[in-house]
Amino acid sequence: DLDNVTYNVRSSCFHCHLTAAVVSARTYADFTTQATFEIKKCDIHKLDEAPATQVVMTRDEGLKYYRVMQTIRRMELKADQLYKQKIIRGFCHLYDGQEACAVGIEAGINLTDHLITAYRAHGYTYTRGGTVKEIMAELTGRRGGIAKGKGGSMHMYTKNFYGGNGIVGAQHVSLMSNNRYWTYFERKLNNVYKTKHHRVFTKTLRVSQGQIFETYNMAALWKLPAIFICENNRYGMGTSVERSAASTDYYKRGDYIPGLRVDGMDVLCVREATKFAADHCRSGKGPMLMELQTYRYHGHSMSDPGVSYRTREEIQEVRGKSDPISLLKDRMLSNNMASVEELKEIDVSVRKEIEDAAQFATTDPEPPLEELCNHIFYNDADLEVRGTNPWTTLKSVS
Repeated sequence: DLDNVTYNVRSSCFHCHLTAAVVSARTYADFTTQATFEIKKCDIHKLDEAPATQVVMTRDEGLKYYRVMQTIRRMELKADQLYKQKIIRGFCHLYDGQEACAVGIEAGINLTDHLITAYRAHGYTYTRGGTVKEIMAELTGRRGGIAKGKGGSMHMYTKNFYGGNGIVGAQHVSLMSNNRYWTYFERKLNNVYKTKHHRVFTKTLRVSQGQIFETYNMAALWKLPAIFICENNRYGMGTSVERSAASTDYYKRGDYIPGLRVDGMDVLCVREATKFAADHCRSGKGPMLMELQTYRYHGHSMSDPGVSYRTREEIQEVRGKSDPISLLKDRMLSNNMASVEELKEIDVSVRKEIEDAAQFATTDPEPPLEELCNHIFYNDADLEVRGTNPWTTLKSVS
């Protein structure tokens, strides 16, 4: 591996790094290129079969999942730091602890599939193609943000990714299943119900609201190729699921819609369940509901310390026994799919990427006032919105 040697000898400590590079090159071929893992069986509802419990992961897949989950984790921890420094303002809902959900889902679908979510969307923005720099700059309200600094934590978008929305349970599920939306995709995608490449995927967080059940009903009647996902992190804001729901079997809430309950802390469980659900939808059998049993390490938002309704010991227990990154790391090391040094190199690389992005997010200019009303419409329709013409030049009075 001459490239590896060349890279490492640039260090000031020539001998040590050259030696390490040669050892790395010599042992690379000894790594296991793929391994089979036993994963937890999913609970099923109105299904005759469940996703496989013996799954294969390649070394390259494992390294990719590890890097992406570490990036999301470090990005959220940096957001926590910037928020406490009052550099990030407003609402900010962090995703650390739930990384296996976003990464596993993305591994089970295609980038041509469509995804819509609620808040806690930073991880999905990244897996959908956004960069750390764009996400961090959006959080700090800078011009280089993914929504040009005007969306913030809740409103981030990329191609085939429709947010990032702020109202709990009130928009994403209903929007993805309404008649006008599906009529549009029928026209644009030449019958979306049959296409194998443009399938709609949705996610819900608040599963006891009325419009959720209306949407389930419509989706079942129309046999929409949609996956509804509840990331059950055990708390609705500051209320445990046991105190707010008579039944916590959320994967059964679709009634006539088939459901899966999945270990949401295991990226391989989420990946396999998502592939299973996607195949179900693409084959014309209609929608599916998935409940991912996961956990958030932070409070509901940055204004919530997260320890007034749960104990620090509970959080630490989950971290110690079920952390999604640690679980993947242990699997790879115990199956000789990576070395400790290799994973540490990934950690160092990720930290540098996050620090560089934070530096950009704190130095990039804020969007100018005259751009505040831009990008409201996709075209230049000359109409007024709530009495304000968005093309009127705005001036600061401060």
